[in-house]
Amino acid sequence: MSHRVKICFLGCLIIAMLGCLVTLLSMPPTISLTIAPGATRIAPIDNMVQVYVPGGDFTMGSNVSGSDEKPAHTVYLDPYWIDQTEVTQGMYTKCQAAGKCGQPSDSNGGDNYPVIYVDWHDANAYCTWAGRRLPTEAEWEKAARGSDGRQYPWGNAEPDCDRTNGGLKTNSCVGRTVAVGSYPTGVSPYNALDMAGNVWEWVYDWYDNDYYHSSPHKNPTGPENGEYRVLRGGGWHVVADGLRSAFRTYYPPSSKYSTVGFRCLHPAP
Repeated sequence: MSHRVKICFLGCLIIAMLGCLVTLLSMPPTISLTIAPGATRIAPIDNMVQVYVPGGDFTMGSNVSGSDEKPAHTVYLDPYWIDQTEVTQGMYTKCQAAGKCGQPSDSNGGDNYPVIYVDWHDANAYCTWAGRRLPTEAEWEKAARGSDGRQYPWGNAEPDCDRTNGGLKTNSCVGRTVAVGSYPTGVSPYNALDMAGNVWEWVYDWYDNDYYHSSPHKNPTGPENGEYRVLRGGGWHVVADGLRSAFRTYYPPSSKYSTVGFRCLHPAP
């Protein structure tokens, strides 16, 4: 190969390499987005603060208490954002003004108190209006207890009035609901508040006493039908056992009580 041909070959090679470099530099960067557990964001419709629950396994249920909590079993959930507190009366009023939510049969407290006297249909309508949905039992329980099998959102210590509104052996802490977020020391591993006490919370699932014996490992959504809907979290009037994160109760979906509210969820992309 002549000296001139070698020079031409090297020139072409350099030009080709420069072209590849320009192409690479012009390509958009690949972004790896990692969201920290408990990170927060603001929901656009109602300005609810939501906390991030990462995907993965957790232990659901319990082998040491009620038969409907057995067996304790491993569940995998996709990541999601869940409301940091229960939906408030002030937030719910906006849904009513939009003509999308029914009228609670009564109230207790001000705009920053959890909305109460709402049935399952009211809760479901609100979450739909807000661009979210009710959490499943599994999603609710993981947000409350994390992945380390703890009994309560804060750990395994018995409830007291510094951590939650409820759970005493003989009577309640306050005797009524309180403003959401009033017990920051009772926070869950993902920064969710009020997941024990204050009000029971509607979740998506139909109730079945034996569901855990046949529920799927990944993203369970409960039985296909039933007579009752599940509630979680306990209210201001219940004793300590009812505040455990694995505890289940159920009401007819048309029930409205002073001890029942809800929160919503949005799947993470």
